[in-house]
Amino acid sequence: MPTSALSKVLSIAVVALLSVQVQTQEQQPVNSGANPYRVIRNWGTVPEGRPWGAANGVAIDKDGKSVWVADRCGTGQGCVGSKVDPIQKFDENGKRLTAFGAGMFVWPHGLHVDRDGNIWVADSRRPTDAEIKAFPAEKNKGSFVVKFSPEGKVLMTLGKSGMAGNPPELLTDPTNVLTGPNGDVYVSESHTDVLDPNLVGRISVFDKNGKFIKTIGKTGTGPGEFRTPHAMAWDSRGRLVVADRHNHRIQVLDKDGKFITEFREFSRVSGITIDKDDNLYAADSESDARRHPGWLKGIRIGNLKDGKVTMFVPPHKTEAPEGAMGEGIARDAAGNLYTAEATVRGVTKYVRN
Repeated sequence: MPTSALSKVLSIAVVALLSVQVQTQEQQPVNSGANPYRVIRNWGTVPEGRPWGAANGVAIDKDGKSVWVADRCGTGQGCVGSKVDPIQKFDENGKRLTAFGAGMFVWPHGLHVDRDGNIWVADSRRPTDAEIKAFPAEKNKGSFVVKFSPEGKVLMTLGKSGMAGNPPELLTDPTNVLTGPNGDVYVSESHTDVLDPNLVGRISVFDKNGKFIKTIGKTGTGPGEFRTPHAMAWDSRGRLVVADRHNHRIQVLDKDGKFITEFREFSRVSGITIDKDDNLYAADSESDARRHPGWLKGIRIGNLKDGKVTMFVPPHKTEAPEGAMGEGIARDAAGNLYTAEATVRGVTKYVRN
């Protein structure tokens, strides 16, 4: 056989082998599993005349049973021009106990309760040109993080409201906040269009006093790289678990940000929470035929020891064929789950049977 022909045959063989390897490594959709939960939609009572807005952040109070929620001021568009309190606390029966944060946010996104009971909220975008035209006074809001006392007093801010950029002074459309065992503050960025050539994908770390320490990761698809790091949680071993949403994976890092492993069975994850036994509860609010073909929205539950999904809570039925599922997710001390609903709005409670 001529050398040129042999080279062509070998090239075809290599391409075929690589194709088989890619197909073998590709994660097949996981759309089924046990579902031990009873669903309570529209959980939580807000004051009469104050509708639920699109909600993203939900977390359990340090008492293990009260529920904190961040919604978008009774609308689906955001809080620009609104005087409604987006940060709300409910008791275990869904009665609202307190609310605050009016006039501070553009797009509340992510909510974290630290070990002292303080409330951390990210604001993941700045006002649009249309919003600024309608509400000129709101132009210097958004793209920052705020720490509140349980009573709503502002204790700290990170970034500068209304400006996007790099730490230590600025943040770019942060998605979530998480505090570490020593008080360090981890901020995931960003929520911008993944097709933007200047896309930011990172986790910025600050000490408990707000001093910038370092950046973890960078934009990309490789190990330790991110495209829309949307949520974070700690496991029992002190590892940082990240919902790397646009990369359709969960990444596990050590506390210093070094890549350990990844799991893809949980799909396109928007929100995560982890129990003491390292069971991971992952809310997928975005999978559909366009963004993640073959996968359904829903809550996937599995253990971080092997990354295998063993339970699946299907999406809410809506007019859209793919249904809807919440973004933020939290688990109380009794084992009940709560999701913050961006599409159907409000909060859903999942009672463990």
